[in-house]
Amino acid sequence: MSLAAESVDALNEDLSHAAKLASPWVSAENAVIAAVLSLMILLPLVDPLLQHLFHRSIQGAISIVQHLVLVVGMLGGAIAAREQRLLALSNVTETRFRGTQRKWITACTSAVSVVTVGFLAFASWQFVLTEREAGKVLAYGVPVWLVELLLPMGFVVIALRLFWYSSREWLPRSTCALLAVALAGAVCLFSHATHFVASALFVLAIASVLGVPALVSLGGAALVLFIGADQPIASIPVAHYALVINPVLPTLPLFTLAGYFLAEGNSPRRLIRVFYALFGQFRGGPAIVTVVVCAFFTSITGASGVTILALGGLLMPILSGARYSEKDSLGLMTGAGSLGLLLPPCLPLIVYAIVAKVPIESMFLGGILPALVMILATAVWGVFRSQASSAQSPFDLREARLALWDAKWELLMPVIAFVALFSGLLTTVQAAAVTTLYAFLTVTVVHRELRIFHDLPRVMSECGLLIGGVLLILGVSLGFTNYLVDAEVPANAVAWATFHIHSPFWFLLLLNLFLLIVGCLMEIYPAIVVEVPLLVPLGAAFGIDPIRLGIIFLANMELGYLTPPVGLNLLMSSYRFRKPVPEVLRATLPVIAVLSIGVLLITYVPALTILLPRWFGK
Repeated sequence: MSLAAESVDALNEDLSHAAKLASPWVSAENAVIAAVLSLMILLPLVDPLLQHLFHRSIQGAISIVQHLVLVVGMLGGAIAAREQRLLALSNVTETRFRGTQRKWITACTSAVSVVTVGFLAFASWQFVLTEREAGKVLAYGVPVWLVELLLPMGFVVIALRLFWYSSREWLPRSTCALLAVALAGAVCLFSHATHFVASALFVLAIASVLGVPALVSLGGAALVLFIGADQPIASIPVAHYALVINPVLPTLPLFTLAGYFLAEGNSPRRLIRVFYALFGQFRGGPAIVTVVVCAFFTSITGASGVTILALGGLLMPILSGARYSEKDSLGLMTGAGSLGLLLPPCLPLIVYAIVAKVPIESMFLGGILPALVMILATAVWGVFRSQASSAQSPFDLREARLALWDAKWELLMPVIAFVALFSGLLTTVQAAAVTTLYAFLTVTVVHRELRIFHDLPRVMSECGLLIGGVLLILGVSLGFTNYLVDAEVPANAVAWATFHIHSPFWFLLLLNLFLLIVGCLMEIYPAIVVEVPLLVPLGAAFGIDPIRLGIIFLANMELGYLTPPVGLNLLMSSYRFRKPVPEVLRATLPVIAVLSIGVLLITYVPALTILLPRWFGK
């Protein structure tokens, strides 16, 4: 055996040994995030019970829950980096390059990511030092700065993992390290140069197109702008911290976790059985079932791509058996995956409410009728495309009753959430905790489909991964948008728009066109954080209610899931059904056209979005 071969074998053995050593750390991370999420469920419910029964309370319970969101965000972000699943604005490197080209491009873009996240860690450390001097206490004598220390620690772990996963080979990885050192040195040496901001933003733009995480794209832009304006970069973690301790933000991980609990059991099969029993006898019944089940499932999981992956294998045979063409089946399944984004308690509704500073309950109510419009439009298209001669199952009352009884716990979850939210007896966070506890008991006690110590850490880690990735983007993006506000960009945009556009009709039309472009280029969560602070003042200038504006925004983002290059549903369908992305896009074009009509109805019929909030809003 040659020396080179021996070296390779030795390296492989070392890597294998490192992987085995890393396994306990993976389990430990999963266990910690599971414990933190469990505390977030229990504290909002146990504290009022203690007050009512024993006239005692948990010191600082509300503040503790808010700071647990920071723990989930940073630990979930570290897990997302560990699994190489940090959300990105683009995936050009993965889709367009192969072999040696891809290897070296990844090494270079990883260097940009490592430097950016490293500077975010340094900025967070400056923030923690300032907070330490303030001497604030969280509860039971624990200083706040100890929890805030998770910010720099989390960013350091993410930076190290971005470096480690830059390549499986040592030469590209070493190149990444050297390039990262060179880039960091260039930033320190030339930060006051004339063209620093333009040059740095250009490098970031190229890296973003090539596929660096959105955390890097938006956080890097914020860093460059603050450095260029000679302002403290600690302003970014200040904004990040202010966001994650928002009083209503705990609802975001809690509602998402409730959806993940149901998604991991046999709830999808039970829901399909219910809706097939109810609608299977109609012409186009399988299409109606596909649309309704996908919308319901997306609303409770908050993740459109998860719907396609989880339900695709179950629904595609049903559509094929009803003699739908392969093209129509593929297009319907891909298009239906995003329909639940406007149905409560879907994650984007909560994120928009937090960023736009509107009540979450109002967003939930505002999304119901528009969601039904989009669902109905897609279902009608599915019925139209059905074969008139295809056999429909006769309605079976006994089967319908059995299916409804079997799925009663899943069907009750939206009812539980709505009663908890609108009864006035619980806060928003307590309502989210009740809903999550209900979902937990459904899958562990009622159906016994998830084992508490074996399955729950994995499921909660998956939820934490999603939430961590989203919160990282939201946190650094808020720093970016705060800079834009300080630079009076929204005010200037309002002045320009009101000077050149004189009709709300034309403003809304141009808004739709703009949002379609945004949906084509950006993932939904960075799009919300970057664009919403700019659009809300514009909407107010034209008399557009922020709830209505939010539903219009999210309806356009539904289309963004179906449009290249970012369109997540196109990529998920391509992966799930092993079809080229262009083929999936061609199959989905009719559904895109139908949903576009739905977006126009939502845009120009205000009653769809504001009627329910006015009737039932607090």
